[in-house]
Amino acid sequence: MEANFWKQKTVLVTGHTGFKGSWLSLWLQSRGANVIGYSLSPPTSPSLFEIAHVAENMKSIEGDIRDLDHFSSTIAKFKPEIVIHMAAQAIVRISYKNPIETYSTNVMGTVHVLEAVRLTNCVRVLLVITSDKCYENKEWLWGYREQDPLGGRDPYSSSKGCAELVASAYRESFFSGVKDPGQNVFVASTRAGNVIGGGDWAQDRLIPDIVRGIIKNQPTTIRYPNAIRPWQHVLVPLSGYLTLSELLWNYGEKFEGAWNFGPREEDAKPVWWVADYLIRKWGQNARWIKDQNQIAHEDTLLKLDCSKARTLLKWEPKLELETTLDWIVRWYKAYVEGEDMRDVTLRQIARYEEQTEKSI
Repeated sequence: MEANFWKQKTVLVTGHTGFKGSWLSLWLQSRGANVIGYSLSPPTSPSLFEIAHVAENMKSIEGDIRDLDHFSSTIAKFKPEIVIHMAAQAIVRISYKNPIETYSTNVMGTVHVLEAVRLTNCVRVLLVITSDKCYENKEWLWGYREQDPLGGRDPYSSSKGCAELVASAYRESFFSGVKDPGQNVFVASTRAGNVIGGGDWAQDRLIPDIVRGIIKNQPTTIRYPNAIRPWQHVLVPLSGYLTLSELLWNYGEKFEGAWNFGPREEDAKPVWWVADYLIRKWGQNARWIKDQNQIAHEDTLLKLDCSKARTLLKWEPKLELETTLDWIVRWYKAYVEGEDMRDVTLRQIARYEEQTEKSI
């Protein structure tokens, strides 16, 4: 990432009150960007957005991306140069309970973001954040590449595949190669999954469930202990998003299209391995048990091939899984001990940047 690229850039982040959006908003603030957030209220209590005071150095707007008029007026008012679209219904199990909300948010919400950008002339870069679950998952042992078929058998995964198709159609129809200079917008989509880190409090996610169990001194119920996931610290894909945005700004169409951001292959571990490591690292009398109830389908194996990002973006995942889990334990212990969580979070961002610079 360029040292001063983000300074004074006006960046609009949808979904800024969520887990990933809060980390990204703080990182952009630390880089000197003028950050505009557009999102519903924080989805959990507690939330990283509130306990790290993310709104302190940015403009935070409460709104729903399904409201095209309100979102369009926000774009028109603040005139962002870069838009990073992260707002989504992000939980597989919730998508079974509320499929209409999932599709309306993840598909039509993405349409609204693209349409609002199409109707303005201020945006130069648009990044649409989807998920690794957008692929038609055959649970094979090798990673999916960006040109592999899209799919998804549950509403969440399907909605993310749809969002990818929407982004591609808008790019080809309205942005890519368009002669009108007012439509000179460079559009890319990113696919990452199983993002973990301090400050996640969502239900039905492994790390928050384990932390809640430890704090309450209760066993954690795990649905799929043998499922293998490509675990990565939240800062790993976010570093990819920022790098990709910079290259889109500087070089345009060369970096459009879809991009995978995933961990090292050896960091794809079973759920039980991660649970055991966290509990052991925390150092208290905690345990987990397998959920014996009938459970809706979730994919048990999904890997990404990130060769494209490694080769063309010179991007690499900089944190191995053990270090990631160490950082997570440190973050939640700081929260339990009443530390300044904005400072704790910013220090982890700075530490990640230091490690990145050392490895270049």
